Amino acid sequence: MGMKYYTGFFIEKALSIDNVFVISLIFTFFAIPRKYQYRALLWGIIAVIVLRGLMIAAGAAIVQEYYWTLYIFAAFLIGTGIKMLFGTDSEMDVGKNPVVKYISTHLRVTKELHDEKFFVKVQDDKTGKMVRAATPLFLALVVINLADLVFAVDSVPAIFAITTDTFIVYTSNIMAILGLRALYFALAAMVHRFHYLKYALALVLVFIGSKIFVADFMMNGDKFPPVLSLGVTFALILGGIFFSLWKTRGEETSVPSHIV
Repeated sequence: MGMKYYTGFFIEKALSIDNVFVISLIFTFFAIPRKYQYRALLWGIIAVIVLRGLMIAAGAAIVQEYYWTLYIFAAFLIGTGIKMLFGTDSEMDVGKNPVVKYISTHLRVTKELHDEKFFVKVQDDKTGKMVRAATPLFLALVVINLADLVFAVDSVPAIFAITTDTFIVYTSNIMAILGLRALYFALAAMVHRFHYLKYALALVLVFIGSKIFVADFMMNGDKFPPVLSLGVTFALILGGIFFSLWKTRGEETSVPSHIV
């Protein structure tokens, strides 16, 4: 049981590195300085804990009732991993996000930040009355949570592929997420150095998805050894980190303006 927890925690932590790339991009787009990023990430993590809990509860109920859905999860992980391996790099365009467009169109949004406030009262140009308006920090918070939901589509099935114990799935997931803020501030200034890590993450997804089919159809239903699963995952991620650092060893670490 302990080994399954650590495997799930490590996989979720590794997949969270992708979140760092996206969060950095979102903060850059909205020009959010470092001193205001803490609040956005704090509330973002609180929202993530609730949303992940709902997703895990729903996933656990489905798997318990219909075990064959694990094969769908596994196939999805394999397909996602292969797509990451051979797909072309495409940078996320935050400005074209439909939710950002919707909020910008249907809500009043200030053009400038107001310290670390999500909503402020401003004067309406037409009526002259004071009305409530969202700030760019609120938009950044919304997009961060939407991005996490997208990543959860990969990470939650990945942990279910290791164990269907809801307690292990939830605790390993949440404990990894709680360290996301610290992970972001530790890696945000050097995200460009981990370009090749995505290939390691892709191989992890393929491996996690494949071992369900291996265990059920080639090992007569015996469980895939947790120690071996953790070892392979750890080796792939560690290899991706070192290869990325080696390939980018000549590049200087530049601190983005939003981190200063």
